Amino acid sequence: MNPEITKYKVDLTQLANKLFMYCDAQLWDKMIEEVFTPTIWFDVSNAGGGQPGLLEAKAVCKMWADGFIGLDAVHHQAGHYIISVNNNASDIYAYAVATHYKKSAIKGNTRTFVGSYDLKAKLTDKGWRLTQFKYNLKYIDGNITME
Repeated sequence: MNPEITKYKVDLTQLANKLFMYCDAQLWDKMIEEVFTPTIWFDVSNAGGGQPGLLEAKAVCKMWADGFIGLDAVHHQAGHYIISVNNNASDIYAYAVATHYKKSAIKGNTRTFVGSYDLKAKLTDKGWRLTQFKYNLKYIDGNITME
């Protein structure tokens, strides 16, 4: 395998890991600076997230931050990355499980989202950055409303 492609795949794996880890830690400034391009194609429509479209990365992070209000913890576990690189563009496919925890919930403390991601990245002057975030929900389990 081409050494440059191998390096890119390592960099892209780290980029995907940063997406999930920064989200869990709510490091929104790092997400904006190190993970996303300024605008991204955002699609969570199959999880009830409205119409897909081009959004500012800042707006996506604000939406997530607002969605985490009241939760005590968020944890993503991701893997099974399939990465293809074509010049300065890449497709990253990933499986992930996200668990939300709320200690005070009376109908169960957790809800779990199971699905996959279709991410796209491009090589910028700052390194690889995501240009697309598409979530493919398989199922939700647990206390869906976190009541």
